Amino acid sequence: MGTETAGRTNLVRLAALIALVGNAALAVSKLAVGAIGGSLAVLGDGIDSSTDVAIAAMTLAVAFVIDRPGDKGHPWGHHKAETVATIALAFVVMLAGFQLAASAVHRLLSPEGASLPGAEALVVTVASIAGKLLLALSQRVIGKRAGSAMILANAKNMTNDVVISASVLAGLAASIAFKLPFLDPAIALAVGAWVMKSAVGIFMDLNAELMDGNANDDLYKSLFDAVRSVPGAGNPHRARIRKMASVLDIDLDIEVDGKLSVREAHEIAGEVERAIRRSINDVYDIMVHVEPAGRGEHGEQYGLTARDVQ
Repeated sequence: MGTETAGRTNLVRLAALIALVGNAALAVSKLAVGAIGGSLAVLGDGIDSSTDVAIAAMTLAVAFVIDRPGDKGHPWGHHKAETVATIALAFVVMLAGFQLAASAVHRLLSPEGASLPGAEALVVTVASIAGKLLLALSQRVIGKRAGSAMILANAKNMTNDVVISASVLAGLAASIAFKLPFLDPAIALAVGAWVMKSAVGIFMDLNAELMDGNANDDLYKSLFDAVRSVPGAGNPHRARIRKMASVLDIDLDIEVDGKLSVREAHEIAGEVERAIRRSINDVYDIMVHVEPAGRGEHGEQYGLTARDVQ
């Protein structure tokens, strides 16, 4: 395992440990206060933090998988484990939001069961806002350094949690001040809807990667410029760049003089690969297919040429 890969993996593990410990403390306190104080909104906020604990545990497990080299069953390596975990994250968050919304609707339809939350609910919610702000900041900083979509998605989730807790705090304060117990399940319903919206957002962010797509024209421009910088390499075409979590997998065809020997053509292809790695960061693998000049036109409907990103 290279130094850069090891450093990234250590950052992912660090982010997961911070999230695991911090969210566990917040979840336990909110679940206890919500259950004892009878606040559905605080209880729902605790459920949301509990999902963050599960997410952190999953992230930590993934950190021990993504740096494993390719094998017979996974020739492209194990980077997609991060993508799979992020999808699972989205479904866990969606389930938690749905359950909270269903409980809130049930409470609203049974107003006789509603009661005013205690002052301790306010205290734990204020503490939750402060704690989530620190956690979200740490996840964002580490996620950017590691280039991890999974950690950045978790940072986004925790940022949403700050908004959720702030809404809960406002609802609790209003319900206590004006003696309106129905505000507690009403806020819980809004929190549930927000949680589900966040889950959809996380999933949609992964859509391009799941479809092996890449809408970043700048990456393709850098790719074609790198090929043009190599003497003897021409007409880059059938280029495809797909994202695998934090790394890129690149395929392309180039043309060389048909009179060159196999060895000479291979050396040009090798120089093309090195030029691409100098121009584009986080490249996991590059497959360069060499063709004789003038034979690069194909009828296949895949891959891009320089004309496609002008």
